[in-house]
Amino acid sequence: MVKKTLVAAAAISLSTFALSSCGSSSGADSGSDSNDGTITMGFAQVGAESGWRTANTKSIQDTAKAEGVDLKFTDAQGKQENQIQAIRSYIQQKVDVIAFSPVVETGFDAVLQEAKAANIPVILTDRAVDADPSLYKTFLGSDFVVEGEKAGDWLVENAKDADVDGDGTVNVVQLEGTTGAAPAIDRAEGFAEKIKADDSIEITASQTGDFTRDGGKQVMESFLQSDDSIDVVFAHNDDMGLGAIEAIEAAGLEPGKDIKIITIDAVKDGMQALADGKINYIVECNPLLGPQLMDLAKKVLDGEEVPARVLTDETAFTQEDAKAALPDRQY
Repeated sequence: MVKKTLVAAAAISLSTFALSSCGSSSGADSGSDSNDGTITMGFAQVGAESGWRTANTKSIQDTAKAEGVDLKFTDAQGKQENQIQAIRSYIQQKVDVIAFSPVVETGFDAVLQEAKAANIPVILTDRAVDADPSLYKTFLGSDFVVEGEKAGDWLVENAKDADVDGDGTVNVVQLEGTTGAAPAIDRAEGFAEKIKADDSIEITASQTGDFTRDGGKQVMESFLQSDDSIDVVFAHNDDMGLGAIEAIEAAGLEPGKDIKIITIDAVKDGMQALADGKINYIVECNPLLGPQLMDLAKKVLDGEEVPARVLTDETAFTQEDAKAALPDRQY
């Protein structure tokens, strides 16, 4: 896995999209490199599957506009083939730098090789790929394993309260993100590792909801129909958790009390549900990567060295934390 080969580095401002490149700023094949000094960036987004993704897209678009970056933006609609097609289009257009948030971890080797051959630096944002690290300049985003670990730690610390029916076991159902996506793989891994500390906690069912609210609702409805002993829902993002809330309420149960809910993201809708007591704990995943991404792009094109791994600064929220944070929440 590429995440195991990346070098951990201190967080850098999220608007650094381009990375230090071995020649991306010189020569006929080095991208558009327009005479007026404008940077042209091609960005291939996963899609618009969640509130988090919408905030992420807005941050990138707004920052590019504010900093005078010519942004060529593509929504892959959750399909890897669309994303690869967009990246190849950017290569043909000879942009200065390419950035994208991979739909899944694997299958990008060929197109990354093509970008490298065209001398166009690539920056990964939000999600990693399982590929040769020499094919991209850096990875900007969260540590999804740590996010899963934070969720697991909270459950271990609150296992007694989470045992709603008092039978000595904590039955957890997991709403997974898109199959094959780095956040889904890593968050599940981190969570599973931490709950090993308490033998009473068991994941009894796990199924993908594709990071969408409708997906979370549908999967949760299925779980509730087949199992009346669910104590906890662990959702890989807020949107699936919010969908689960709808299903739980439709079943005549009270989310946050009859069934505890842990999610990841901390978008406004999720934070409001946390403040209202319908979610019990949220681990933050910061979507506002625009500023760090643009900063990275400029450094790369200026020939500066950048870390192979750039982490975002994130926290976690209880109900009281959410109430305090909501008035100034940007997403």
